[in-house]
Amino acid sequence: MESVARSQSATGPDAPASERTLIYRQSRWTRLTHWLWAISLFFMLLSGLQIFNARPQLYIGKQSGFGYNNTIFEIGAENTNAGPRGYTEIFGHRFDTTGVLGWSGPAGNETARGFPSWATIPSYYDLGTARVIHFFFAWILTTTLLVWLVASLINGHIRRDLAPRLDDLKRLPRDIVDHAKLKFHHTREYNTLQKMAYGGVLFVLLPLMIITGLAMSPSMDSVLPFLNELLGGRQTARTIHFTVMVLLVAFFVIHILMILAAGPINELRSIITGWYRIDPPSHDDKAAERSA
Repeated sequence: MESVARSQSATGPDAPASERTLIYRQSRWTRLTHWLWAISLFFMLLSGLQIFNARPQLYIGKQSGFGYNNTIFEIGAENTNAGPRGYTEIFGHRFDTTGVLGWSGPAGNETARGFPSWATIPSYYDLGTARVIHFFFAWILTTTLLVWLVASLINGHIRRDLAPRLDDLKRLPRDIVDHAKLKFHHTREYNTLQKMAYGGVLFVLLPLMIITGLAMSPSMDSVLPFLNELLGGRQTARTIHFTVMVLLVAFFVIHILMILAAGPINELRSIITGWYRIDPPSHDDKAAERSA
């Protein structure tokens, strides 16, 4: 995410892509943390779905169980005249999700389970192994995020590249329109939507996921006893944790779509090698430079 002012060529605005300017945009540290987070979140997601299968319901409040009416989300299976069917219930609204959620598996060998075997690690039901994998990568993610935060504060990366400025906020409506039209500007700096999206993930979603994860751990009650009360109980923390996971998956999907739309070769080269091809200066930029 850090920009370094090194370029290979400078050309006119109508130059082909092969002749446009290459800059060293992503530092080694940025690329390393990016892939560590990506790998960690992948294993945490799939192992987390396996853990969720042990009790595929979400609640609001400190209590959970048949004696309470605070379930807001549930994946399950039920017997019907047509045979076993899977369902997903959200705020009292039930949807048939047979074959994917609640009731899934090879034809003739389906079983009742929240998320299907292809979406969990391990694919078979093994809560102990799933917890080991989940916590291992959770600590990798947490440690890397803390080191990145300290380093980025020291070297000015957050202030220079991620913090939205007044000019960024003024350009926000135009950025939204350009993205809706799949019109992208390849520059050294991140656009406003990128800054807001990356900032939301790095400073809101990931810390919230870590905090709610700690709040669900009984062993952390003695260390951080206030977390449960702050979050409204362990069950509410679990619901927030799951919601953050859904938001991170949504971010990932949009992130991939934007990479494909903006030019996958250029975007992947940037996060693998650090080099990024930017657009040549526009006629307006050149006129501004001459008048300065």
